[in-house]
Amino acid sequence: MTKAVKSLVVAQFLSAFSDNAILFIVVAIVLHSKEPAAWYIPALQSVFLIAFVTLAPWVGPCADQFPKPQVLIAANLLKALGTVMILSGVEPLLAYTVVGAGAALYSPAKYGILPELVPHEELVTANSWVEGATVAAILIGTVVGAKIADHSVSLALAITTALYVLSALASSSLPRLPPRGANLSLALSQLLGRVSELLASVRARVVLLSLSLFWASAATLRIVLIAWAPLVLGIRSAGQIAELTLFLAIGIVMGSGLVPRLIPLEHIRRTRLPAYSIAVFFLLLANAESLWPARAILLGIGVAGGMFVVPLNATMQQIGHFSIGSGAAVAIQNLFQNLTMLIAVGACTLAAAHGDSPVTMILVLGALVLIATVLVSRRLPRDRRQAT
Repeated sequence: MTKAVKSLVVAQFLSAFSDNAILFIVVAIVLHSKEPAAWYIPALQSVFLIAFVTLAPWVGPCADQFPKPQVLIAANLLKALGTVMILSGVEPLLAYTVVGAGAALYSPAKYGILPELVPHEELVTANSWVEGATVAAILIGTVVGAKIADHSVSLALAITTALYVLSALASSSLPRLPPRGANLSLALSQLLGRVSELLASVRARVVLLSLSLFWASAATLRIVLIAWAPLVLGIRSAGQIAELTLFLAIGIVMGSGLVPRLIPLEHIRRTRLPAYSIAVFFLLLANAESLWPARAILLGIGVAGGMFVVPLNATMQQIGHFSIGSGAAVAIQNLFQNLTMLIAVGACTLAAAHGDSPVTMILVLGALVLIATVLVSRRLPRDRRQAT
């Protein structure tokens, strides 16, 4: 690793650590309240996703119009501002929207800066370091942030703010890179044109739909678990709930490691098998009544999820490479995934507000995944040459 890549990895770890810690810090705030509203946590996730969706046309061009290290610094300071707002007593729904705006701005700059820091032949290695830092931050930040918040919410928020600032300082040590150039006034029309071009491919539509449904299910499950765990397992602390989601993350890492040998691009139709497994695991989770079976099922969901999403991600990058460009395809993929997650979490918010049981929600989620898998499997391409 070069000095620049080391700085980026450190900045990414600190920022991603805080991103995952802050959600469960707010969960701790809600759990510490006397009468927590069932709809509040889903609404919290919704406002975060709203920032991603509404800013989607502009954050990519913004990362090109300005030097990317400056964009990373600004994004981290924006997230730190949102955290300080929560610490100052501002309504968390408003403050978390500010954090979401910072996260939306941070993402394209983080991925876009790597080709400017390393030569082409070292790009995969640099990506692996950044992704490794991200996974580690997710695993550690979720649990550590929640456990600190169980003891002191103020301390957890202060630490999170400090880590965002440290991430900004690490970004400031990156080389002074020139802006790549972009026109923000044309961002929306360019995005719509690229969406139209990408969706002209049947294969792209099917893969994009599959990925969007997966992440919508994952986002919904993460939120439902926060209500399901206290009701079914008797778990009352944010730290214990965070440990449950940890099994999901570990499973995704395991599935991602297994999938290259089991589902190459030439056999993309095999992704329907882990998709069916996800549906079955959801139905099993709805009937789980103790901690270790729940952990095992969540691990299984994670493994199947990793095996499902990795080859489809690679397929989308391949489609983009031969059409609108892989970077543009990933940006559109992120837009559709966040939009689908927003719709799913919004529906979850409404269901919770109407008093629907989290067990019922998990059952419905499993049934919907099963039905969607059956429908989508019929349209999956039979080989990678089937591009239209």
